[in-house]
Parts: sequence; structure tokens; C-alpha cells
Amino acid sequence: AELIKRVEPASEAKYIKMTTFVDRSVALNQLRFWYPWPYTEALTIEEGMNELTLLATGIYGKPMPKQHGAPIRLVVPWKYGFKNIKSIVAIEFVKERPKTFWEELGPNEYGFWANVNPNFSHPRWSQAEERMLGTDEKRATLIFNGYETWVASMYPDLKNRLYFM
Repeated sequence: AELIKRVEPASEAKYIKMTTFVDRSVALNQLRFWYPWPYTEALTIEEGMNELTLLATGIYGKPMPKQHGAPIRLVVPWKYGFKNIKSIVAIEFVKERPKTFWEELGPNEYGFWANVNPNFSHPRWSQAEERMLGTDEKRATLIFNGYETWVASMYPDLKNRLYFM
């Protein structure tokens, strides 16, 4: 939110488009020509202004290491992990909703919104349960990863699958 306030994007800007680095000598997966490099991700301005949205530059009181997404990574805890773009090198404020990396690759599986909702299964698997890291214990998945109080107002129709793709 602080970045958006400081930048003061034009009033017609509705989305924040983020782009990761491209260096095929370091990121060997970028040699795979069938992927639409560079990796891009986007949020609405409203999502970017939410108090839970973070641009992280460090972890545990130290600068962000490359393997964790240096120099900057996005943290949006109520969305699926692929929305948390790492190694951001460009941020743009745009009028039209950008196509994101995974939305371009698999639009029927990975949509723009990517909000966590256990009531909507992924086309190939259920999202009703999740496994806890470290224990493999299964538990019921919570809508918006448990952050419903802070984010549900941004998505007016929770029964609309659109918001969870």
C-alpha cells in the first residue's frame, strides 16, 4: 500500500503488473522456450492496497536471499502460491487486466484471481483439504487461507467460481 501511495499511479490504472528477471544463464528453466518468459503476475489496485499484501525485501531480519526471491517478492497470503511472484524487477500500474504467466499457460486451471476456496476444486484435484508441512497432517482448507475477515469484501460474489480461478 505504501508503494502505491508514493507512486500515485494514474487514476485509470486498475491493475499492478509485476515482472520477474530473465537470465537464462542463471535460471535454466527459462531455456524452456514453450513457457511465456518472463514470469508475470498481477493484482488489482485494491488487492495491492490490502494490509496483508507485502513486498518483501528480507526474511528473518536479513536481506532476501536469491533462492527466496531477491530482490523483491510479493506476499499475498490468501491466494495460491503461484501468485507470490519472486525476483521482481519491474512493477507497472496498468489500465487493462494483464494476462499472467500461468493464466496464459493453463487458463482453465490457473486464473487471474487464484483465491483459496475449498468449495471449488481445481479441474484435476480437490482443494477441500491441505497437508501441513512437517507433519503431513491433513486438515480442512479454509476459505482465503483463513484471511476471510480481511479480504472477502474485495470479492463481492463468493459463489462465483471466477474469483477462485
